[in-house]
Amino acid sequence: MTQSSAPSSDLPLAGVRVVALEQAVAAPLATRHLADLGAEVVKVERLGEGDFARAYDASVKGLASHFVWLNRGKESIALDLKSAEGRALVLRLIDDADVFVQNLAPGAADRLGLDVETLTTRNPRLIAVGLTGYGTSGPRRDRKAYDMLVQAESGLVSITGTPHEATKTGIPTSDIAAGMYVFSSVLSALYRRERTGLGAVIDVSMFDATVEWLGHPMYVQLYEDRQIPRMGLSHAAIAPYDAFPTTDGQVLIGIQNDRGWRLLCEQVFGDPQLALDPRFVTNVDRVGHRHELDAAVAERTRRMTTAELEQALATAGVAAAQINDMSGLVEHPQLSERDRWREVGTEVGPVRAVLPPMNFRDVELAMGDVPALGQHTSDVLSRLSLSDDEIGTLRERQTVQ
Repeated sequence: MTQSSAPSSDLPLAGVRVVALEQAVAAPLATRHLADLGAEVVKVERLGEGDFARAYDASVKGLASHFVWLNRGKESIALDLKSAEGRALVLRLIDDADVFVQNLAPGAADRLGLDVETLTTRNPRLIAVGLTGYGTSGPRRDRKAYDMLVQAESGLVSITGTPHEATKTGIPTSDIAAGMYVFSSVLSALYRRERTGLGAVIDVSMFDATVEWLGHPMYVQLYEDRQIPRMGLSHAAIAPYDAFPTTDGQVLIGIQNDRGWRLLCEQVFGDPQLALDPRFVTNVDRVGHRHELDAAVAERTRRMTTAELEQALATAGVAAAQINDMSGLVEHPQLSERDRWREVGTEVGPVRAVLPPMNFRDVELAMGDVPALGQHTSDVLSRLSLSDDEIGTLRERQTVQ
């Protein structure tokens, strides 16, 4: 494990300033990736409490796992947004920013005087992003939205789980989807601004982002009037695609096309006749006879050890995978042998973190420290030309922390 390299002018977003009025998962994910790419991200937090994700758990040496995951490389400033002085400070920060991202409760930014009309009038080159649950119009515009609620409202839970029970996904899928669309939208807007000088007002909703990811089951419903069934580890439109038993465990096999099916039968099972069984020749045939197909595949896989089956599948070029838990992920050789682990600083000492998934061959992306609440208040305010005495006075008034 090595320490991440320091930010440099070679980083893609070096010189880009971001102000984030954010909480929980979706917006912090987007701005953390901007920080990874070298942007200066100022995270505006509540006095005393901060981003409520700081209190989700205490799994990382007493710090919350979500907060450590989503907030490295940012500067934390804690202030009272309900005060006129606090709001004025945030406006001054945004005046000097390239990007402003907020995911407050519906209407909260407008009530604080941080509406996009005000912000873009003061800073016409600003890229202002509002991340909401359901969008800026429609019957659910003013509803609070958390990941689980959006997963339910969008129908994601209806296709996730076992045939007997619907479940939400094990990670905050709606949050992550929305955060990634904020991230990509900001990058696109920055590129457009380089060409045109124009800022942007961007709206991203968790609901819309999740709906976009539901394209396949949505189109099946639209054009076949059919609900995709919940399949567990299996796949509603592809077979064989499931975990199959071995003598000492199981292996997930995913056949994407008829050629892969023939390779599985001929080179892994040594049974070319199975590939010619009229019930299984095409993917449509196989899906239509899934029960018999899975039984036939399982009959053959359970004759082999996990290691034997994995090697045979790899040699034949048939898609397969181990079914890991989180311990298996942490110890995965694909991470260790590719030197993906780094250490980042926190208020309680260094913690392990994985390099961002965007790999630039000429520069390693930044992996800055996870900030303590209000750690950078003085530094950030000094960049607004406030003196130490003025900052001290703000602290005495409990405007900042």
